[in-house]
Amino acid sequence: MERTILIANTSNMPVAAREASIYTGITIAEYYRDQGYHVAIMADSTSRWAEALRELSGRMEEMPADEGYPAYLPTRLAEFYERAGVVSTYSGTEGSISIVGSVSPPGGDFSEPVTQHTKRFVRCFWALDRQLANARHYPAISWLDSYSEYVDEISGWWQDKSGGRWIELRRGIMDLLQQEGKLQQVVKLVGPDVLPDTKRIVLETCVMFRNAFLQQNSFDKIDMYCTPEKQIKMLQIILDFYELGLENIKRGANIHQIKKLKVVSMINRIKFTVSNDDIDKIDEIRDELARSMKEIEEMFE
Repeated sequence: MERTILIANTSNMPVAAREASIYTGITIAEYYRDQGYHVAIMADSTSRWAEALRELSGRMEEMPADEGYPAYLPTRLAEFYERAGVVSTYSGTEGSISIVGSVSPPGGDFSEPVTQHTKRFVRCFWALDRQLANARHYPAISWLDSYSEYVDEISGWWQDKSGGRWIELRRGIMDLLQQEGKLQQVVKLVGPDVLPDTKRIVLETCVMFRNAFLQQNSFDKIDMYCTPEKQIKMLQIILDFYELGLENIKRGANIHQIKKLKVVSMINRIKFTVSNDDIDKIDEIRDELARSMKEIEEMFE
């Protein structure tokens, strides 16, 4: 809190104050940036600011555009987000501003103007999913609706952390998640039992990925944070489960034999049982997975 500045403009305050608050925050951030600090500004929410902008525009009898917002809404949003970035100060130091702005679309409609214009100007978007939140899956970030255009910029760092495997692993799990999205449409109509086991292993892998990797418990002393090295090993063992399981299914095994393996529960509990300082245990679990899959393979030789 000693390094935090809060600007609170509630809905019962004058509309002009709500409209000005976002500029007050970014101006203070620029003040500290020019001193050589790295500043993070969280704007919650730009939708409420846009509503105040719409109300002011209406009182000034300006011509409304989409859903009553003023025609200059995109320009104002762009001007705000363009104030982020890294600068070299006159004193020879380097400062930066990182902006995290939240949007609150009415009814979760991402096609409304504030959300659409925001997505035009930002390169990273985290979409919260109400169904995930209702299922107590936190963080409730949709893996299909969210995106980042910074992959090329950060891939070098992640490649170093993963021994050159990060791009391949990321591409592999994204392909599976996209397959699952299409298969879920079939499952909702006729159920999973009609799918061949080669497709059901995709569903099982994605369930494992959601529960063992994406879902996080911030109150657990181990799962409250996760090092990049542990993330890479967790992702690798989940993809190993899919690849080895698919090979065995093609040899004649069924999905129930694979689901009943003891090592499956071990993988699902890695985030709770393996600490960030002892990630070599994941390699042991990975070896156990290979042995278990080998035993199934020998049954069909």
